[in-house]
Amino acid sequence: MKAKETKIAIVTGAGSGIGRAVAVELLRTGWSVALAGRREDKLAESAAEAGATTGAGAAHADAGAPQALYVRTDVSRPGDVDALLAAVRDRFGRLDLLFNNAGTFGPGGVPVEELDYAAWRHVVDTNLNGAFLCAQAAYRQMKEQDPQGGRIINNGSISAHTPRPHSVAYTATKHALTGLTKSLSLDGRPYGIAVGQIDIGNAATDMTERMANGVLQANGQLVPEPVMDVTDVARTVRHMAELPLEANVQFATVMATTMPYVGRG
Repeated sequence: MKAKETKIAIVTGAGSGIGRAVAVELLRTGWSVALAGRREDKLAESAAEAGATTGAGAAHADAGAPQALYVRTDVSRPGDVDALLAAVRDRFGRLDLLFNNAGTFGPGGVPVEELDYAAWRHVVDTNLNGAFLCAQAAYRQMKEQDPQGGRIINNGSISAHTPRPHSVAYTATKHALTGLTKSLSLDGRPYGIAVGQIDIGNAATDMTERMANGVLQANGQLVPEPVMDVTDVARTVRHMAELPLEANVQFATVMATTMPYVGRG
């Protein structure tokens, strides 16, 4: 890409898993990316995997070269999110894409009656409040910048449609995220802000390693589940991201073909 054509993205939760895969995919295909997450060392590993430069500023970079900026961010803290957007403005001057990815499953396998309230709050603060704070900050930036507009892609889940046993906090937040996506998509129309959601099932990451040993099913059995390559998720996100703002993938589902989702079996 030429320098003037380089697009600017924020990827939250970019230090591992799906966030890392998407950040690497964008960087390798010419985007400049602000990688946000709680551990700066992990963000640096993601940038290094993509072979991206991390110079002090866009003005000092090779013309058109994708740039990586990593910003330690707890998405549940408004001050951290404001600092993230300020860093992106200072470095790149605008924002074209937010991949709202940071999230947590919370304590796995805990029945609803035993779920600690602090654990519930942690999942809600990360998955829902964090997604809102990042989307709100990105929305403000995209509305005010010139040229106006941009795209927000929220990372939903198969659980936004069909829950797993003992997943009440995760499932509730992913259902709520769908409402956030729809509201933002509607409110963004006058400003050229396109908002969509990707619902992912069984991408191979550290979080899904346990699936090889068996996952609790609705009938109470433990059954191993298939997974898919996380790079296929990253390519799907990039496809959504690179559409012109006149077009939008409102909802996409990408999943391991034979995972127990359709009919949950």
